[in-house]
Amino acid sequence: MARVKNGVTTKQRHKKVLKAARGYFGSKHRLYKTAKEQLMHSGQYAFRDRKQKKRDFRKLWITRINAACRENEISYSRFIEGLSKAGVEVNRKMLSEIAINDPKAFSEIVKTSKAGLEGKTKKSELVVKNEIVKGTKKEVKASKEPAKKTESKKEEKKEEKVDLESLTVAELKEMAAKKKIEGAAKMKKAELIEVLK
Repeated sequence: MARVKNGVTTKQRHKKVLKAARGYFGSKHRLYKTAKEQLMHSGQYAFRDRKQKKRDFRKLWITRINAACRENEISYSRFIEGLSKAGVEVNRKMLSEIAINDPKAFSEIVKTSKAGLEGKTKKSELVVKNEIVKGTKKEVKASKEPAKKTESKKEEKKEEKVDLESLTVAELKEMAAKKKIEGAAKMKKAELIEVLK
């Protein structure tokens, strides 16, 4: 029986490890044994710090928001409490970006938070969340009825066009019979739609 040699696979394994350990200090990138050991530790650190990174960023955002809140004479905890009572859902990342890039918009959010703490805000009076992020100040207001009437007529005409195409042939024939169109029973769907329009 022939002798089995595994030098090729061993060499490949060693090269793979040393390639991954390139740039490490001292013998950690030269010697296989120390490189292998360091790679195992590096993998553990990377796994741990992928979780830690999320916590670190949250801490940073909270620190930035707190600094901006103090300028507007409110603490971070009271600010967050006021936002939750007011029903505003903006995450901490976006709040920190607003605090850095647009202090005026942030002060408006603080006003909303303070109003929420006092219990004065209602859902209809709140500043729209998306518009806060953009830095604009528009409040939700009920639109006037006369403007709605003209829009509703236009919408009804559009709906009729869409409805005709979505209806079945039998339903189109019934509509044609109601409008007293002659020869509707023998027409195809496309013809019926044209006649009804």
